[in-house]
Amino acid sequence: MNVTEALLQRKSTRAFLDKAVDRSLIETLLTEASHAPSGTNTQPWQVAVVSGKQKQDLQTLLEAAFRDGKKANPDYQYYPLEWQSPYKDRRRECGLQMYSTLDIKRDDKQKQTDQWAKNFRAFDAPVMLLFFLDPLMQAGSYLDYGMFLQSLMLSAEQHGLATCPQAALADYPEIVKQQLAYDNDSVLLCGMALGYEDKSALVNSYRTGREEVSQFSRFFD
Repeated sequence: MNVTEALLQRKSTRAFLDKAVDRSLIETLLTEASHAPSGTNTQPWQVAVVSGKQKQDLQTLLEAAFRDGKKANPDYQYYPLEWQSPYKDRRRECGLQMYSTLDIKRDDKQKQTDQWAKNFRAFDAPVMLLFFLDPLMQAGSYLDYGMFLQSLMLSAEQHGLATCPQAALADYPEIVKQQLAYDNDSVLLCGMALGYEDKSALVNSYRTGREEVSQFSRFFD
């Protein structure tokens, strides 16, 4: 598999096989991803690899918080406070694709809630990755982290694994930090589901679209 193939094949996977991922393979992915660039080689990534009983315990707490109506309190503002086009249009289309694929109707709030709750279980993937940042680091490290995350996902694709990057896993940072004994002032950026794709699952059958280059690029000759 070359880089182009990995880029085009990667997708957000939301259903996984009940198949463990060897620790040595996870270490390989993280080693390869660690070659991502970072400003002055700061390498700001701090990764928690959660599986087995630790994952079961953590996801139980996160899902319970969500179902109990606990207000999300992430360490930073991921999305805009007020959505505008074209971003709100793309966001709406993304949601419609998933719910349409799963035949979840607009007025079926219970099924919508149940589907969203799967976020807090990392879609039942065998591995939940959580990404932390030292609070002294600034906005540039968020750029560095994005390159690390993409490198990790492409490495996973190369090795036959599937991923789903997840902002939702950072909705309740106080629960995550307490459960995993991270400092309260550390920044929980996001999480990621990691495992082997369940290719028979309907939710994995759709793909989101991408804008044409002409829509987001300007060339200056």
